[in-house]
Amino acid sequence: MEDKVEAIFEGLKQKSITKQTIYRNTQEVFEKMRVAAADIVAILSQKITEVDSNVVIEYRNINEFEFHIKFSGDLLIFVMHSNVITFPDDHELMSSDYVEEDFRRRFFGHIMAYNFMADSIKYNRMNDPGYLLARILINVENHFYLEGVSELDLEYTDMAKNIVDNKALRLFIESAMVASVNNDLIAPALEDIKKISVKQKMENQQVSRGQKLGFSFSYENNNFKG
Repeated sequence: MEDKVEAIFEGLKQKSITKQTIYRNTQEVFEKMRVAAADIVAILSQKITEVDSNVVIEYRNINEFEFHIKFSGDLLIFVMHSNVITFPDDHELMSSDYVEEDFRRRFFGHIMAYNFMADSIKYNRMNDPGYLLARILINVENHFYLEGVSELDLEYTDMAKNIVDNKALRLFIESAMVASVNNDLIAPALEDIKKISVKQKMENQQVSRGQKLGFSFSYENNNFKG
């Protein structure tokens, strides 16, 4: 019995220390992303004001787990998840030599970037969709792995080589903005909007609003390395 208790204790201790380290690493990365995002917005705001002062680009800090970038009718929402995660053994990342070499490398903090239409949030249109653009996974050694839409065209897919730095984080944010800007609203088919319900009318729902289409994840094209 005492041997089992000791084994449980050692396992919990190893996992607990690992997860606490990962959480702190992820927090640090998220704070660096905040600084990078605010800097990018400041630069773009100055440049766009010289062309059209009516175009607003805005950075907004929401809380310790979330910040927003609003621009050109788009809203990028960056969210840090509070939990440390892992993946099933059949996930391609788990079978990489780098992860298999050290049990601690099986656990990750994660930060997600979502794209919404800014008006969806402004007017509380609860049924409007948002789109996951990318997710950054952070491990115990401050290495990272990216999963994202193919429009981001990022090459940081080998976790063994990817160590977090400001250049990579800026490129991630800028690429997410480019993907959002280049993915325009598509008008719904006439067949889908030729009739509306009384509920939609009473709730002032904009049934004819468009939706963004065309995002596809890179893993769907088998572009990711383990």
